[in-house]
This record gives sequence, structure tokens and C-alpha cells, in this order.
Amino acid sequence: MNLDDYTARLRADLVAAAALGDEKTRATAEALATAVESSARLMLLAALSDLAAEVSTALGDRTVHVSVRGADAAVDVRPNAEAGADTPPTFEEMTGDISRVTLRLVEQLKSRAEEAAAQSGQSLNSWLSHAVSNTLRDQMRGYGGGYGPSSKPEPRTDI
Repeated sequence: MNLDDYTARLRADLVAAAALGDEKTRATAEALATAVESSARLMLLAALSDLAAEVSTALGDRTVHVSVRGADAAVDVRPNAEAGADTPPTFEEMTGDISRVTLRLVEQLKSRAEEAAAQSGQSLNSWLSHAVSNTLRDQMRGYGGGYGPSSKPEPRTDI
């Protein structure tokens, strides 16, 4: 599935809606269409990832995965790992209820996170949840599960 087809259709619809206006309105619509294209692509990927998660839940014995290569999104269905396999529980499984958090990031870091999420076929929210979960799991392993000042890891400089 080529995501460019969908973003091009969104662009065309926006420009067509502005065609009734004056030249300035049409130019503004064209600029706006260009500006929202990457955001629209990310929203499409997020929707596909969320849909894949819902379908996976409904299937039970299989999971649906979305992967992205350039402007192309691909979907594949895989059997679930056998029950009782040595897969560590997810952070959500360890903690239960899900809470909403507001996260403020500098624009460059946010853009890089969005790109990484898109490349892994996940929404930014899912990607960040996995990153936090993996970091906490690593921290619990490497620091004996402690969260006090003496168990604080060194700040990352590779971001």
C-alpha cells in the first residue's frame, strides 16, 4: 500500500476546496497541503498500527504487523509465540492500567522519534511506550530493580 496515494488525495482535496477562493487562498491551501503531508503520512501509519493491534487482539492466535519501507506500508500476519515461551511481560502487563502523560520534546528530537516510529511501523505513542518499557526493563536488570539516586544511569548522549 503506497501511502503517497493517500497523502496526494488529501492534498488534492484541500487544494480543490480552496479553488473557490482568490489566488491568495489557493496559494495558502497549496502551502498548507505541502506542510501537512508528512504529518498525514504519520497519522496514516498510526491508524494502520492501531488497526493492526485491534485485529491482533480479535484473532488471538495470530498477530498483525505493519512495516514501512519508504512510502510503502506492508501488513503481514504471524502466528503468536507459544504460550509459556520465555518472553518477558510487557510494561503494561506488569503495571496494569494505562495512564495519559504529556511529554514535551524539542522539535528535532520529536521529529527523529516520529521517523523511528514510522520506520518500525508503529505509532509514536506505541514506539515511546516500548522505548520506556525497554529502558525500565534494562534498568531493573542492570541496577537490581532500584530507582533511587544511587541506581540512576548515566545520561544518554547518543540521542
